[in-house]
Amino acid sequence: MVFTPSPMLLKLLYTRGSLHNQPDGAGVAFSIKNRLDTVRLMKVEQVRLDDTVVPAANIRLDLGGGDIRPATDLGADGSLNLPVGQVLTFSLATPPLAAGMHRLRVQFSTDAFGELSVEVEDAIASQDGRVRIPRVEGDDYAAAAIQARQQFAEDFTGQKYKHLKQYSFDPHDLQGNCESFVGVAQVPVGLAGPLLVNGEHAQGEFLIPLATTEGTLVASYNRGMQALNLCGGVKCTVIGDAMQRAPVFVFDDARGARDFGRWVAESLPQIRPEAESTSRIAKLQYIDTYLSNKFAYLRFNFSTGDAAGQNMVGRATFAACSWILEHYPGAPIRHFYLESNFATDKKASQINVMRTRGKRVVAEATVKRDILQQRLRVTPEQLAYHGQVSNVGAFLSGANNNGAHSANGITALFIATGQDVANVSESSAGVLYSEVTPEGDLYLNITIPSLIVATYGGGTGLATQNECLRMLGCVGQGTVNKFAEIVAGVVLAGELSLGAAISSSDWVSSHEQYGRNR
Repeated sequence: MVFTPSPMLLKLLYTRGSLHNQPDGAGVAFSIKNRLDTVRLMKVEQVRLDDTVVPAANIRLDLGGGDIRPATDLGADGSLNLPVGQVLTFSLATPPLAAGMHRLRVQFSTDAFGELSVEVEDAIASQDGRVRIPRVEGDDYAAAAIQARQQFAEDFTGQKYKHLKQYSFDPHDLQGNCESFVGVAQVPVGLAGPLLVNGEHAQGEFLIPLATTEGTLVASYNRGMQALNLCGGVKCTVIGDAMQRAPVFVFDDARGARDFGRWVAESLPQIRPEAESTSRIAKLQYIDTYLSNKFAYLRFNFSTGDAAGQNMVGRATFAACSWILEHYPGAPIRHFYLESNFATDKKASQINVMRTRGKRVVAEATVKRDILQQRLRVTPEQLAYHGQVSNVGAFLSGANNNGAHSANGITALFIATGQDVANVSESSAGVLYSEVTPEGDLYLNITIPSLIVATYGGGTGLATQNECLRMLGCVGQGTVNKFAEIVAGVVLAGELSLGAAISSSDWVSSHEQYGRNR
């Protein structure tokens, strides 16, 4: 452990809204979550509620899963391991609190940080009488807990759910992926391809699993893949890799923010080891500073291995900012927020198009004139001219993609392989380019500037999702760039197929024939 958490960051350990009176007058409880780094809890001194001091003898610590122990068990004879993400619930043997705001101060010590004090305010909510979804403390993924929610859903809605309740995996595998689990949504998966990819990481033919309910989607991508294969496949290249977290620091005036930005740039050699102390994988590449009003926005850029890395870089940036808050010698920092909305998590943005978020990957191919005419019923000139016209439409509309439908293939692959589907908002950005070659063929190229993918972590290890990744040969260390290249190749196939369908006026007739489920 390198960094020392500042009081401002220590407040973030407390789980807002967790303060509550326990049933049957059994006391008061609240939760703290370890958002710093793996430590050992050595001692709990006391908790102060308003003006009442609750000693360790009247405190129990609940780690979940039935693991409850007196706070007095800590000390010289024992300590408690607290990994990152661990929630620790404090149960206090004290009279119930009245509804309204209350002051809390938790005093404890750890092996890494020494003595710490978390001081916050939280409220006891008044009872609103709302119906609540059943949950089971300890093991909320047990069969009894799941069946209770299924019965609750049927009773509440007056409906029976046969298919929702059918699944083939151990629900305990979902811990960290889905809360209040009740069943599964069965999304059809179709096969397209094989697609011939000539990448630096993905080389050869790949069967493509596409999870979708949109008619003609799989058929359209398959058509584009066949055309690309007949012309030697698609060349794919990862040209950038960066995942961001963007904190903001607030000053009294613009000059304070400007001086702070200069200091950060000069202090990067000291900041980098603080950030990287939290992970074996996350590596801080650089920090961009953007100034506006009296605010300094820092955009931390990391590489994150095979993980998408949003949580990883959040933790690393948290550590770096803790060091900054402790060591900045200049004007007072009035406020600090770990995320300023400048990383544009789960949102399309121009900065991600320009600066990269996730993987920046390019797919390109030269499609022969005779293949275009025989297979897709268009000429290179038709498609290239159509591209120019559609560029104007994309410009006028302010779209983040001048192509046809990147999001279709990306979303279908994301659902099939356990990606965070909300990342389609960033990943769907694209820059499509085409030209007629001197030989009269069509050169087609798409840059995906912010493709956020993973082959490790998140939903990639779940049952069917992992099977689809195995179908692509993208399980195991060092496979994320291979997966990124495959995704880009699939996107280009879709652009070619739909672009040709619109240019040849086959678009509506194909949907009428194959894509309408009346």
